[in-house]
Amino acid sequence: MAVTRLWWVRHGPTHEKTMVGWRDVPADLSDRAALARLDAHLPKGAVLISSDLIRAVATADAIGAGRDRLPHHSGLRELHFGDWDGMAWDDIANSHPELSFAYWDDPGDHRAPNGESWNDAAARITAATDALLSAHAGRDIVIVAHFGAILTQVQRALACAGAEVLGHRIDNLSVTRLDHGPDGWTVQAINHLP
Repeated sequence: MAVTRLWWVRHGPTHEKTMVGWRDVPADLSDRAALARLDAHLPKGAVLISSDLIRAVATADAIGAGRDRLPHHSGLRELHFGDWDGMAWDDIANSHPELSFAYWDDPGDHRAPNGESWNDAAARITAATDALLSAHAGRDIVIVAHFGAILTQVQRALACAGAEVLGHRIDNLSVTRLDHGPDGWTVQAINHLP
């Protein structure tokens, strides 16, 4: 079994000051130099896929040259924040003080109203990732996704608790590289800014 290299890329910045989950907001891709550095860092000839949210789709399109573009995949979306999507942090804390603390301090089965839990999101994103691993074993796979989506897979690779993985930064246009092979997962880089 060959090693499959997953190059997780966080989409371009949205400049939103509120929670953004499944709400479809565009990315600001005006920093052409940053996109050029990202493109140069990622392997040519790789398979390229993105979440179906426009901020990820547009980012993937911007680095698509020389890569085999797959259809967007809803399984790679950000965490679904439900009623919290579009709300400011302080408003969420004021409206749901205990739940909002538990959601981030003890990620697992806590869910935002009408949203999904960390565990639900991790299962969804893991299923999409496993399908990619099966279909493209031994390849380089560039996946343009979101903060939470990437962290669920970092958690998987590190076999750590959700609260522990939330301590990692995942900046816009950063690369997190996770390799999967016969001996399991290897973390090559988290939040690398080319």
